Amino acid sequence: MKNQVHGRRSLIASFVAAALASAACAPSLTWAQDAGATLEGKAEANSEVTVKNVDTGLTRHTKADADGSYTIVGLPAGTYKVDAGPGTEQTVTLSVASTASLDLGKLETVTVSGTRLVESKTSEIGTIISLHEIDTVPQLTRNFLEFADTVPGIVFNVDATGKTSIRGGAQSDNSVNVYVDGVGQKGYVRSGVSGQAASQGNPFPQLAIGEYKVITSNYKAEYDQISSAAVTAGTRSGTNHFEGEVFGTYTTDHFRAETPGELAGNKKTPSKDKEFGFAAGGPIIQDAMHFFVTYEGKRFDTPITVTVGGSPPAPANIIAQLPASARAELGPASLTFTENLYFGKLDWEATADDRFVLSTKVRREDQLDGIGTAQAASSAHTNRNNDTRVDLRWERSAERWFNEVLVTYEDAVYAPTALSFGNGAIYSYQPAANNDQVFLTTGPAGPGTVQNKSQKGYALADDLTFSHLPWWTGDHTVKMGIKHKWVKLTAQDASNIDPQFFWDVSATGTAPTPYKAQYSNPVPGLSAVATSNDRQLGLYLQDDWATTNKLTLNLGVRWDIEWNPSYLNYVTPANVVAALNSPISPGGPIYAQTLAASTDPSIRVNVNDYISSGNRSAYTREFQPRLGFSYDINADQRHVIFGGVGRAYDRDLYDYLQLEVTKSALPVNEVRFNVPGHSCAPSPGKCVAWDPNFLNGLSNLQALVAGTNLGQEVDMLNNHLKVPYADQFSLGIRNRVGDWNTSAALARIISKDGFVFTLGNRYPNGAFWMGGGQPWGNGIPGFGSLIIGSNGIETRNTQLLLSAEKPFTPGSHWGATFAYTYTSATHNRDIGEHYAFDEAYITQWPFIASNAAAKHRFVATSSFNAPWGFVLAGKLTIASPIPDNTFSCFNDGNTFPTGSHCTPFGGTAPGSGYRSVDLELTKNFTWDISTLYVRFDVLNVFNVKNLIEYVNTTAPNGLITSLAYRPDGNISGTPRELRMTLGAKF
Repeated sequence: MKNQVHGRRSLIASFVAAALASAACAPSLTWAQDAGATLEGKAEANSEVTVKNVDTGLTRHTKADADGSYTIVGLPAGTYKVDAGPGTEQTVTLSVASTASLDLGKLETVTVSGTRLVESKTSEIGTIISLHEIDTVPQLTRNFLEFADTVPGIVFNVDATGKTSIRGGAQSDNSVNVYVDGVGQKGYVRSGVSGQAASQGNPFPQLAIGEYKVITSNYKAEYDQISSAAVTAGTRSGTNHFEGEVFGTYTTDHFRAETPGELAGNKKTPSKDKEFGFAAGGPIIQDAMHFFVTYEGKRFDTPITVTVGGSPPAPANIIAQLPASARAELGPASLTFTENLYFGKLDWEATADDRFVLSTKVRREDQLDGIGTAQAASSAHTNRNNDTRVDLRWERSAERWFNEVLVTYEDAVYAPTALSFGNGAIYSYQPAANNDQVFLTTGPAGPGTVQNKSQKGYALADDLTFSHLPWWTGDHTVKMGIKHKWVKLTAQDASNIDPQFFWDVSATGTAPTPYKAQYSNPVPGLSAVATSNDRQLGLYLQDDWATTNKLTLNLGVRWDIEWNPSYLNYVTPANVVAALNSPISPGGPIYAQTLAASTDPSIRVNVNDYISSGNRSAYTREFQPRLGFSYDINADQRHVIFGGVGRAYDRDLYDYLQLEVTKSALPVNEVRFNVPGHSCAPSPGKCVAWDPNFLNGLSNLQALVAGTNLGQEVDMLNNHLKVPYADQFSLGIRNRVGDWNTSAALARIISKDGFVFTLGNRYPNGAFWMGGGQPWGNGIPGFGSLIIGSNGIETRNTQLLLSAEKPFTPGSHWGATFAYTYTSATHNRDIGEHYAFDEAYITQWPFIASNAAAKHRFVATSSFNAPWGFVLAGKLTIASPIPDNTFSCFNDGNTFPTGSHCTPFGGTAPGSGYRSVDLELTKNFTWDISTLYVRFDVLNVFNVKNLIEYVNTTAPNGLITSLAYRPDGNISGTPRELRMTLGAKF
């Protein structure tokens, strides 16, 4: 009764936030993990059930009901002694973010030595990545998310520049969310995971992560801002014993094979990778207070190949006419990268019912970028990518409920900066008149490469769980939560630097003067930096209802809303409104009328849907039912049928929403020079005689015309923007056969309302395609093209997901995993694009084969503890080619009587797709209290060239006739490479 009184007082006083995740214990180095597991089952009626963490002393109690049912929630993942009286004691290991069942009847002999309980009665399609896998599976990046690649339906990609990304199903990287200790790492301005876009780095130090759970479909209502895969991980804590680890990993170009570009150029680029770090943790007060700290660093020099661009790529006789300095930049190059990651954590069991956890992460990163296809090393820029996070959590437990309060702070900045300042040179050739074919860029990077994207703010959240409620029939565990977030978003897309000069290259040489220039020209009184004091609110209710000992229902619903003042309060400038309602020419039709004049209603544009008076409303329809079930056929957890349906909303990136504000503030002007081969009619600021003085400073170009948004592109967003979402359907079966756990599932995921920019221009009769092609010259009178932002990108994805796992156990000395994914996916826009200018509106784009995932993908891993302290492990990855999304262009009088037309096209080139065999060998030298280890990872053992750059063949009429990989182009992953690690655990 005393505990219940204290519980009521705490309940009234609490605010809470979900801290969902955690990780299990390493076999040779033990750390405790954070909360996230639920233990349920049967015991003697009205008995007292006690669980105690064997490493930290954390203890929780509950009382079984009259039917013997018990539930304990909010347990940090780890190993526990569980008992409900003499003769019932068992020792079990709980996994992160999972619900496990354990019956505590009288045992003839007391077992158990840390048996890992497997979650079987869940409707989710989810997989646990154990700490043993993290410690043993061969790895290229030391990014803990890389191991999610072993889960059906997930792809972890390392591109030619070493940048990493994680993708679920057939949706873009933006739709993923990663939760660390229950805190979403969502990127609000750009990318799905904060700091992961365009980065070789890690979102968290790997030494700070234990096991984690990957959910690909049908997650519960507590997961927010997501529409594809959820990764929920937990950070390590100290235990009652002081422990630590230190490591260093090293490789150079001497320990790897040549890339295709190096082979073609007969030159190997020097490269070097160094990774190093340490971790330490232990008790401050035995069984009550513990600490954990870690640091990890990276120093990379990554090889990259500078190849020519263009469509088709520039021929050899053109390349030979480049200036010698530019031609010398083709071929192998290098990308440097530096990262420092820090993490610290303090946990305190203040009372038998209260636990406090304070943690902080600091990430500091610099990366050279912008080198590769059509980009020389001299045009590169450096990316500053910093992230600081502080989380404070209070957990309050009682006999029938558990409460979590979470206060968080974040400050994430992504800020690319040019390496040097001056004039950029862009070389192009023209296989068709007035068709610039840019095939190489050199010199200082242009104004669009200097950016500032950041998110900074606080959040307050509360999660409350009532366990073992005897409502209606069966047993209920009800969880509810609220989160309120205040975050300042900043977006700067460009800076006032570095004009870019275009030089014509032909078979006879490079022209002596440029034929045009692009340069920034600030508009007085307007700011090129957009900011928004964003607010987010989320509510959810989840009931996990065990109706019988066979059938469990997971019934949930959540609702989210976001207020973005930059979008909601934006007022369309009066001069733009006046221009929209003015005639396109003297006596001609009103411009707004031409947008609405088409005989095809699907491409009509009502400008009133885009003119804002500052009174837009936030989207309020984010109701997300999530319903699932699991049916244990024999009530023994050996064969469980599961499935579910649900809706999940993501969010619109601020990178898109801010363009209304910033696009008009720093327009990029284009001026053509009246030179031989590129004659033009003189016009101030548009066509002028060439003057060598233009090369002597940006101000000389800006003096041609005063900075103004007149004549410039106008971006307008729909006044009733929706939020992207996905509807998910799944059905499967789990089986436990001997030591093996298997799963087979079908998943259907349809995502809609993805954000897209389309071309708003129309011909006077309302048409989008006429004899001259698209209406690029028919922009807003006095301005330029109209670019409209709305919703409409869709994906349709059906997957077969098969997995089998034999968990590693010290008794058997080995473990293995197998994952196969069959994907049939289509979409109406390239997975990496949110611009769609080749049709009037996104609804006109055809659905084509998605370039988000391979049709077939198989990943297998295995590890074996051999005698004499050796550990052997391997990974096999096989995937069919990923389709190329490109355009096939027609000039067919029968199909398009008024001119040419391009249509999206998805096709696959002949080839092997992706193949890699990776091996790992570790030798442990063990003393009484410490272990020294030496590890060798051989990646891509058979040196398969996993090419990723397409070279397509086009017929004279513009149709694509064949697809092929560029044989000397860049690859995914790495050529054969040896990585060496020396470390110690104590």
